[in-house]
Amino acid sequence: MADNEYQTPEHALAYLARAGGIPHRAEGEAVLLSFVPPGARRILDLGTGGGRLLALLHEQCPNAELVGLDFSPTMIAAASDRFSGDLRVSIREHDLNDSLPADAPYDAIVSGFAIHHCSDERKRTLYAEIHDRLAPGGIFCNLEHVASPTPGLHERFLRGIGVTADDEDPSNVLLDVTTQLDWLRDIGFADVDCYWKWLELALIGGLRR
Repeated sequence: MADNEYQTPEHALAYLARAGGIPHRAEGEAVLLSFVPPGARRILDLGTGGGRLLALLHEQCPNAELVGLDFSPTMIAAASDRFSGDLRVSIREHDLNDSLPADAPYDAIVSGFAIHHCSDERKRTLYAEIHDRLAPGGIFCNLEHVASPTPGLHERFLRGIGVTADDEDPSNVLLDVTTQLDWLRDIGFADVDCYWKWLELALIGGLRR
């Protein structure tokens, strides 16, 4: 992600400081957790950031091996500190523009507000790689920042999170929900849907048959 602002410590730290205050985020995370079975044994988190989602899954899935991938040195350091000494958690450096590691299969692959930084072409190929790295019956859940269908709804979203157009992240490459759901179905995911949504925050996903 050569042009991604999260490579800079200042941008990464600013995000970590405000991550917990994103409106309705906890609602989306709760729905995501409801799709991940407590008995899952291997879970992969793409763009783990400071490990917020991994920590929730760590508590819900007591026997799981958890792997978090991120490309930002600042994020990797924060997540590594969070899980220091925990043998169940592995934090690894990885750019989502590169092919996913082949250490499959996983019972669940999740992501929280990371994949929207990839180009649309890479989003689609990444979804196919995710499908290939899931075990049969495995779940993919992507809690994501998506594009609004109208300028008015985009403005409403910005007001809802307390920012202006000047504050928008230049690293965002937003895409509508419908296109992404169509991709997941074409790739071969089952039970594809938008499981939760609030304006530009959406949880999309599906199962590997």
